[in-house]
Amino acid sequence: MDGIRSTTPRSENRQGTRAGSEFTALAKTIRDRGLLRRRYGYYWSKLIGLPLVLAGGLLAFVWIGDTWWQLFTAAFLAVVFTQIAFLGHDSAHRQIFVSGKWNDWVSLVLGDLLVGMSYGWWQHKHTRHHANPNKLGSDPDIELPVIVVAPERAAPRGRVLSWLRSHQGIFFFPILLLEGVSLHASGVRRVVTRGPLSRRWVEIGFLLVRLVGFPVLVFLVLSPGIAFVFLAVQLGLFGFYMGVSFAPNHKGMPIVPSDASFDFLRRQAMMSRNIRGGRLLDTAMGGLNYQIEHHLFPSMPRPHLRKAAPIIAAYCRSHEVSYVQTGLLASYAIIVRYINRVGLGERDVFTCPLVEQRRYFTAAPQ
Repeated sequence: MDGIRSTTPRSENRQGTRAGSEFTALAKTIRDRGLLRRRYGYYWSKLIGLPLVLAGGLLAFVWIGDTWWQLFTAAFLAVVFTQIAFLGHDSAHRQIFVSGKWNDWVSLVLGDLLVGMSYGWWQHKHTRHHANPNKLGSDPDIELPVIVVAPERAAPRGRVLSWLRSHQGIFFFPILLLEGVSLHASGVRRVVTRGPLSRRWVEIGFLLVRLVGFPVLVFLVLSPGIAFVFLAVQLGLFGFYMGVSFAPNHKGMPIVPSDASFDFLRRQAMMSRNIRGGRLLDTAMGGLNYQIEHHLFPSMPRPHLRKAAPIIAAYCRSHEVSYVQTGLLASYAIIVRYINRVGLGERDVFTCPLVEQRRYFTAAPQ
């Protein structure tokens, strides 16, 4: 079992002697190419432009008035809120400013005030994910409340639940329509419960303004029936857009046991998947389609990810480190197939993180 070698002492010794120098060499190449320098012009244009677009959308919403045509406005706002969330993600990763305080406040304004997502909740959850992607007991992103993505968690009881689990891939995308509600609720739960949280009262104030003020505006402009549908469409599409942007990055990639040990380069590259596409896809996914580059260099500004990708791909190939990329639709097919296999009770969906991944994705163009 070649794949088990990644957790054996012999492998750890071998990796310990070379892994640090491997990533250090890659990091030096990336730094020397200037791919970690700030892109203030790019980000200031977004920091100014996206709030202006949001303000324009809200003014148009008020001007259009009480009509079912507002459902198009709801869809538009769902896209704008998601793009703002992507920008908040960049800020939280220190991609925009050198100053941590500036990045924190931008994340608070974008996340809590404009989108209605708690920055403190997201930071706590997302930091754990980046530290150990797809690792059992460490990555909160594989601890989903409804869909089971880890074979160790698939233990259905009863005929109905067994059938639902075995076909859970079918329900994965419809369930994403509830992701917006989940994101808002998780943030509120975080700020009102005990536990360390910086700027708690700022977050509470911002979330109150956003999560109370926006629905109040909707009900002031629209009749109750249209208002409820408007909010359902806006929340549903927002959650769906967020979900389909984040899901291709790790779902269906190897999930490793809690005692697995990998060096940083392999831990981040092996568990992540890139999505091929042009600049339009880069914008639509907020740069998340370059997940390998993002996990290796979280503070790399978004516009540099495309430039870094071929460098990192070539480096990974030369060091026999798996570098997986596929098309967007193909990634969704992989997710559905993988989730269904987990639901069927296959405990060895990826029996060996190194060998099985290489075999599974051999046909994927590099």
